[in-house]
Amino acid sequence: MVAGVVLAWEWLRMVMGNRGWPGWLFVGVIYIGIPCFSLVWLRADHEIGRITVFWVFALVWAADSGAYIFGRLIGGPKFAPRISPNKTWAGFLGGVFCAACVGLAAAVLLEKESLVVWGAVSAVLGAIAELGDLLESKIKRYFDVKDTSKLIPGHGGLLDRVDGLLAASFATALIDWGVEGSIIEWL
Repeated sequence: MVAGVVLAWEWLRMVMGNRGWPGWLFVGVIYIGIPCFSLVWLRADHEIGRITVFWVFALVWAADSGAYIFGRLIGGPKFAPRISPNKTWAGFLGGVFCAACVGLAAAVLLEKESLVVWGAVSAVLGAIAELGDLLESKIKRYFDVKDTSKLIPGHGGLLDRVDGLLAASFATALIDWGVEGSIIEWL
């Protein structure tokens, strides 16, 4: 809840006084509110909620870290140069690969038989997390800001750190809602 309040504050700070800011307040409610609710909803499952949330956090962190490492080591063609000039295809694919590895590790730790499904779903969620990062870059570019705040020295704001998590948690909740039981049981 505290993180949600911080995210809302950063969003408000970023959009206030800019073009069409009242409409952007509504967008912020959706952009921040639904993913925050998604994380709470995923965690609410008494049996496996904690495992689900840890899995989502781990695959998002792996996607972010993998994108950075592979992008820096390999470089190459830019992924979306007008939105985020430093992102490369190597970074994107490296992030997806690292998220898939987290899925495989989770499947082994949870003694699941469907390793390929776990890896594939984790890879898709990792890609969604990276696209969430790209979406926030687009929004920041629209508002002509580098960081959403200076809350985390050298890293910007909390929203700068959890942009991929917002997208992945919403996508995970959608999958969880659409399958019988929970996503962890379904996989």
